[in-house]
Amino acid sequence: MGMVTRFFLLGVLAILTACQTTPVDARCVVLLHGLARTENSFALMEAALEAEGYRVVRPGYPSTEAPVQELMRETIPDAVASCGTDKVDFVTHSMGGILVRSWVAEVGNARVGRVVMLAPPNQGSEVVDTLGYIAAFDWINGPAGAQMGTGTEGLPRRLPPVTFPAGIIAGSQSLNPYFSTILPGQDDGKVSVASTRVEGMTDHLVLPVTHTFMMNNPRVIAQTMAFLNRGRFERNMTWIDGVLDTLQCEDGACLPGADEAD
Repeated sequence: MGMVTRFFLLGVLAILTACQTTPVDARCVVLLHGLARTENSFALMEAALEAEGYRVVRPGYPSTEAPVQELMRETIPDAVASCGTDKVDFVTHSMGGILVRSWVAEVGNARVGRVVMLAPPNQGSEVVDTLGYIAAFDWINGPAGAQMGTGTEGLPRRLPPVTFPAGIIAGSQSLNPYFSTILPGQDDGKVSVASTRVEGMTDHLVLPVTHTFMMNNPRVIAQTMAFLNRGRFERNMTWIDGVLDTLQCEDGACLPGADEAD
């Protein structure tokens, strides 16, 4: 994302935070980053959700240092406890979605509200199948990355269908032409669109975004809040329209200067 776009987003988020008047009642969202990323990757998403009135928990975890099951047990229970609410929503990126599915498979879905998964390898990734044997690939991605293959030995295909409201956003643009030759059909450079789907999901949306930075994209942020608020994606909305709508600020009526005569 370019510097100008980043400053624009931060500016709009600051305005929306200032004019927020209707907080979401007792809702907490846990943000789980993906493989080889940090919690800082969700900074813009956190700002948008807090402007909407959500309490946000944004834990980091050493994604390349342990298997998924270990990472899940060390991260999710503490994050959920930090929320202090009966139900907890999740927004995940990439492998973060597999952590949530693994946790639910182990403890059940009683504490899970709505979940938005961004580019989850729900059926694994052919990139792991093809390159996983290379020592450098294993060194970079660690034990959890090695579990993301598409075969029956891979973790994603061994997990049960989702049993909670799950909205999935897949990307259809790639910055990695080589990986895209490995992935079948549309892809985001790391995961194919087809692989993001999972049995039991509530809604599925494809946007023209790339894998690594999709959580910073305005349309992704807007659609994430739409699903958390209403349990479905809004296919015709722009980012700013979506944010204003979820703030009950139709037509920009709450923005500074909106009531001034032309």
